[in-house]
Amino acid sequence: MTAHPDPRSRLSVVQLLPNALTLAALCAGLTAIRLAVEGDFGKSAALILLAALFDGLDGRLARRLRSASPMGAELDSLCDFVNFGVAPALVLHLWAYEGAAGLGWIAALVYAVACVLRLARFNIGSREEIASALPKTTFTGVPSPAGAMLALLPIFVANLIPEAAIPASACALWMIVVAALMVSRVPTPAFRPVRVRPDQARLLLLAAVALGAALLTYPWLTLVLLDTGYLMLLTLGWIRRRPQRTRKDE
Repeated sequence: MTAHPDPRSRLSVVQLLPNALTLAALCAGLTAIRLAVEGDFGKSAALILLAALFDGLDGRLARRLRSASPMGAELDSLCDFVNFGVAPALVLHLWAYEGAAGLGWIAALVYAVACVLRLARFNIGSREEIASALPKTTFTGVPSPAGAMLALLPIFVANLIPEAAIPASACALWMIVVAALMVSRVPTPAFRPVRVRPDQARLLLLAAVALGAALLTYPWLTLVLLDTGYLMLLTLGWIRRRPQRTRKDE
């Protein structure tokens, strides 16, 4: 009896790594929620940051390994909603309001809904980008991982300056502002992979090492500075876009 070859295509174990990273990010986001319920908000924020790091790696790894698939894209989007929509909203709400109903819960709902709308718009834009074969140089609105990092800014500041008293109402208002930035039409930088000359590679590696060392040594200061720098980039993008809109209106 001759064995018939299996007609189904096979994937190497290495090609499953992108989806494994996506699921690891999901586990980090869910664990962040559990730690927030237990009152450990510093570790919660760190796990959401870890989820953002995994999210930045899984897509690039999938393209490198040529294992990108519709299944992986849908899995990534669903996990992003949990990691950068649900988890930051709950962590900040538990930190500022200790789970009580009221303005804080309304802000958490607004933020989560804005995140899912942002992800839906991103999915549509990604399909259009694939159809045009032209990678975008900017996003429209703040991406969900960056939105999560911005939303957690009050926690970063509170850990950096323990004596600072941040009103709960200010946290709710800040969450709504970040939600508005995610669904806005403000152009935001798309950090696409870039090629560098060999003599520049050493500087890039040194910068990456310096950033990693800063995050390990002065995590809260570094996160506050990164959020501040990103907000400055958003402001510059909005300022540059105003003259273009004025000319179109004329």
